[in-house]
Amino acid sequence: MLRKWQRGMVIIEFALVVLLVFFPLMLGIMEFGRWLFTLNAAAEATRVGARLAVVCSNSATDVVKIKEKMRFFIGGVSNDQISITYQPSASCNTDWSADASNRCESVTVQLSGATFTPLMPYFGVPVSIPPFVTTLPREFMKSSGNPVCP
Repeated sequence: MLRKWQRGMVIIEFALVVLLVFFPLMLGIMEFGRWLFTLNAAAEATRVGARLAVVCSNSATDVVKIKEKMRFFIGGVSNDQISITYQPSASCNTDWSADASNRCESVTVQLSGATFTPLMPYFGVPVSIPPFVTTLPREFMKSSGNPVCP
């Protein structure tokens, strides 16, 4: 009679030990997957921002709208963490029909200073996301009336 009760206790002890090992491992795998998804979203956000910036003008309203579209891909990012730089200078001309000496040749979009905060209480320390940078050469498309530009 005593052996039947002990057999049940062994099953309960085994289940508790397995849960103590398996449950944190499963939570860690889920958080690692979320972190990888966040890294992929940050890379995709910079690519989308660069693709929009190469065909749109460098006006302040277009830059803000491009940043808004980038923030759609990765949450928790502010406009201050996104920079859009036109080369060779910030005041270069995005209109290709204008003076060729001051024409924008490329666009660099950078996302920096973003953090990833895990949802699980065991892993609650925010992790900084490395900066993502995408540079593309400018393309000629008229910004006015262009459905690609915001």
